[in-house]
Amino acid sequence: MAQEQGQQAQVARSARDAAKWRDNAFNSRLLPQLFLSGNAANLNHGLNPIVLPDGTTQFIGQSENTSSFGIGFRQQMPLTGGTIQVQSLVTRVDQFGDNNSRYYQTKPVVVSLQQDLFRPREIVWDKRVQSLSAVVAERGYLEAREDVAGVTSDAFFNLYAQEMTLKNASANVAVNDTLYTLNKGRYEVGKIGENDLLKSELALLRARAAVDDARLARDRAEAALRRLTAYPEGRAFAIATPDSIPVVDANPDVAVEQALRNSSTMQLNELDNVQTKRGIAVAKANNRFNATINASAGFNQTAPQLGPAYQSPLGNQTLIVGLNVPLMQWGAGKADYQAAKASDDRVAANNRSRRDLLAEDARFSAVGLQQAQRNVLISAKADTVAGKQFEVARNRYIIGKITNDALYLAQGEKDAAVLAYVQALRNYWTAYYHLRRVTLYDFVAKREMADTP
Repeated sequence: MAQEQGQQAQVARSARDAAKWRDNAFNSRLLPQLFLSGNAANLNHGLNPIVLPDGTTQFIGQSENTSSFGIGFRQQMPLTGGTIQVQSLVTRVDQFGDNNSRYYQTKPVVVSLQQDLFRPREIVWDKRVQSLSAVVAERGYLEAREDVAGVTSDAFFNLYAQEMTLKNASANVAVNDTLYTLNKGRYEVGKIGENDLLKSELALLRARAAVDDARLARDRAEAALRRLTAYPEGRAFAIATPDSIPVVDANPDVAVEQALRNSSTMQLNELDNVQTKRGIAVAKANNRFNATINASAGFNQTAPQLGPAYQSPLGNQTLIVGLNVPLMQWGAGKADYQAAKASDDRVAANNRSRRDLLAEDARFSAVGLQQAQRNVLISAKADTVAGKQFEVARNRYIIGKITNDALYLAQGEKDAAVLAYVQALRNYWTAYYHLRRVTLYDFVAKREMADTP
């Protein structure tokens, strides 16, 4: 329930979905993009400086409006890192004044190319980063689901422990009430001293106070579990006592193998490595010769009417080659490169550390789960033995064979054994979900975990 409708699960699911949609949007933009652009109005009215043929400048009043409209598509090219664009344009210029006039300029087809030379292909790096980011988000969501399971399991057993504490405290009240009544009779006939009677009375008062404390703690534990599972307020709420645990054969070597294969940590390591390698490539490119080409080829024509503006189009070509040659940077380029290298070394060391910690966590999580399974069996046996010991001690106290100190000692051991069994169950399920979280592997079904809607 917590994984399906809990607030923490909803947060994790939203983060995963956002990453998926960002990845979908990025991949969609790699496909041909059809676009429509233009200016409905570009009005210019006033005195503007005009350069005359003799080289002088004269301010002449102008009043005109330019409207433009274009449609086409563009495509990014991962192979070269450039962008190619094909479009059709039409422009209308209206001049106002004593002699109103207008003319059209058309470009039926224009093919343009923008290409960087000797520079990193940004689109290739972007694609690798985006792809890894999506994988990290997906693995992170699977881990978040197991985190939710672990937190909910802890809340469940907290409620279970409080219910057992309340039940045990209520039983202790009944036992101590019976013993206090018995001891009052013994005191009246002189079989026990006043000190023993006072101890019995104090034990009864403490047992009654423990019931009130346990009831409050139980109510708070129920409220916490309701919140985690988004359980409706006012609806009857009860938990089923777990009477068994799945026996899991968690091989430490398998746990390490699966963790290194499935964990988001490994994908995050790769993502960090790609980003630092990108930084090195950019630093190298900025420290050497590079160029940019902007070229276009097509047709254009102008006429007072729109129809003739498309007749007998003339050729139209443009070419711009931009060069960038760093000559003297006073060591700035080398410093940028060394900084990028240092970042790469830092990331490499950090990745090794995270990988080693992950392998260590996976190995000891598998060992810890095996130990938790054994502790559950031992605690269950200890709970049974302590319960029987208390029954024996109570019967012997009733017939006067032992003192009340020995009885209360047996009662304390019984109470501790009950809580120790609950804690053993809590530790087992905490270890179980932590191992799943670290490895993203289902050791019961013997398969890797898959994403679910």
